[in-house]
Amino acid sequence: MIKYLTKIFFLLLISNSYQSCNGQIKSEPKQKETKTTEIGKAVSELDNQIWAVFQDKKGNFWFGSNGTGIYFYDGKELKQFTQNDGLISNQIRGIQEDIKGNVYIETPDGVNKFDGIEFTTLEVIKSTTNRWKLEPNDLWFNCNGNANNVYRYDGQNLYELNLPTQDIENTLGIRKSENPYTVFGINKDKNGNIWFGTVLAGAFRFDGKSFLWIGEKELSRLPDGREPGVRSILEDSDGNIWLSNFKSKYSITPNSTKEYERIKAVDLSEEIVRDKILYFNSGIADNEGNLWMTTYGGGVWKYDGQDLLNFEINNGEEDLLLICIYQDTNGTLWLGTNNDGVYKQTGKGFEKFEPKHRSSR
Repeated sequence: MIKYLTKIFFLLLISNSYQSCNGQIKSEPKQKETKTTEIGKAVSELDNQIWAVFQDKKGNFWFGSNGTGIYFYDGKELKQFTQNDGLISNQIRGIQEDIKGNVYIETPDGVNKFDGIEFTTLEVIKSTTNRWKLEPNDLWFNCNGNANNVYRYDGQNLYELNLPTQDIENTLGIRKSENPYTVFGINKDKNGNIWFGTVLAGAFRFDGKSFLWIGEKELSRLPDGREPGVRSILEDSDGNIWLSNFKSKYSITPNSTKEYERIKAVDLSEEIVRDKILYFNSGIADNEGNLWMTTYGGGVWKYDGQDLLNFEINNGEEDLLLICIYQDTNGTLWLGTNNDGVYKQTGKGFEKFEPKHRSSR
């Protein structure tokens, strides 16, 4: 038990700079090809700390590190890009792509746009009227996680917006001075609504017109003092929303007085409750509708609609400290870790990913 609590407290220590890397927002096919870049340098391996994994429309992979920039792999060559190449920061928190094939690199210091040739930094426009919009091709970021700021990119401008404040002091016992609205997770549901998970203020859903707030104590500060936060928002095959924990899921009920219902997610055994971490920091719904969730040092969890299964992930010497999970276009799962690079799903489980190089062919 002490082992798992130690790991969750370490996760909380890095949480102010961490963003779940599971925001895989689908967009329309690319309209034009981009040129091959000549910047960056060829390297032979990935950094041990990989916090983001992404596959672009061409099939290339991008791996974002926690301090050595971003890595680009086209199946033949591995290249590394850093601040020397135009990145605003070497700490990567998220990677997305727009309908034109431009790649966007999210960092604690802002957002870079890569057009296939060079990196540029998006200038933030503070919306004085705080007008929220929700368009199909918008990209969303939380950047450095300041206060209750989120950022919407409409293809032209990057707008800074503010989540609506709630009476969290009376509802959750949280003071505003604690920056409770700091955003961790951003995900879209099947209906196109955008969800924001926070450190202490629960979760918000924006449908393009109004907000739904889920302010439950299990999503805020726990009785033992832990602050897991809502780092990842998942939707299961029944349309229920999972907010970074295995205990509860939320049924959204339009036209109801409360608008949602909290229900038990899964039946947890005494062993799991006693020895495992009940909160996950990254998750996805795969092509078959299964939920996959990662915990920091607690392995990978799979929920198939009936059973919750745990798969321990280690390299023979130590448990992997899992940061993110990602599914590529072939349905293969990838794991980004904080201590041993990237792991790729195989028929036998997960194995460490070692990029191949032209010189080795």
